[in-house]
Amino acid sequence: MKITITGSLGNISKPLAKQLIGAGHQVTIISSKADKTAEIEALGATAAIGLVSDAAFLTKAFTGADVVYTMVPPNYGATDYRKYVGDTAKTYAEAIQKAGIKRVVNLSSIGADLDGGTGQISGNHDAEIILNALEGVVVKHLRAGFFYVNFYSNINMVKNLGFIGSNYGSNARLIMVHPEDIATVAAEEIQHPFTGKSVRYITSDERSAGEIATILGTAIGKPDLKWVESTDEQAFNGMRKAGLPEEVSNKFVEMGTAVRSGILWKDYDAKGTKPTGKTKLEDFAKEFGRRF
Repeated sequence: MKITITGSLGNISKPLAKQLIGAGHQVTIISSKADKTAEIEALGATAAIGLVSDAAFLTKAFTGADVVYTMVPPNYGATDYRKYVGDTAKTYAEAIQKAGIKRVVNLSSIGADLDGGTGQISGNHDAEIILNALEGVVVKHLRAGFFYVNFYSNINMVKNLGFIGSNYGSNARLIMVHPEDIATVAAEEIQHPFTGKSVRYITSDERSAGEIATILGTAIGKPDLKWVESTDEQAFNGMRKAGLPEEVSNKFVEMGTAVRSGILWKDYDAKGTKPTGKTKLEDFAKEFGRRF
């Protein structure tokens, strides 16, 4: 098949491209950075350099593809993150229609069933609705859990403060996923037929925040590492001090409140979903230890 994937050489798109190329498919990788061209081509893919905000560029990059994999690249400079995600989805939808694409696999998020109160995830809710409105196009939304790799942003906290934490307590439940497990599921969905507009959850493990602190701490020689709950205000101020923009900091705080209340997992639990990804927290902890 001919497959176009967005996400450049990110944590999901690169291993996804490798799997698809290894299976003999013709893959085009969209990236906003021209300096990624050589690396993309070294994988055996075709590079399409341009912006996901450019409908004409996307239409050209999508044309001729049997399947398109869509994801919205992070943009921490967005002044309205939900609008940014929704606008990107609208541009994808326009290009999908103009290019005559009939099959789409879209990266979404656990919690995307909720219209608000979930921080940046609310944009994924809008994106699902926008793509579901496409007539004659089958769409599979991959609702991914909390990325393990997000814990890398806590490394400075551990080094400088001696603990790990957020605006939810040690008993709070986190449902997590490894990006490579997402790539495996995306490759599976891309290569097999599906119908209609549907959702598939992809998660690798679920633990309490306190368990996460102990397991990550053990991997870095700090088995007594504690998870410390902050107030929403403390979390916001900490992110601002770390250099995150106000809009993004607010969204992360709001997502933390959704974790704290448990509403983020409501639909996941209602469907009786369980982790199926192969990479458990202890496996990721080894990667965390190497990065630390």
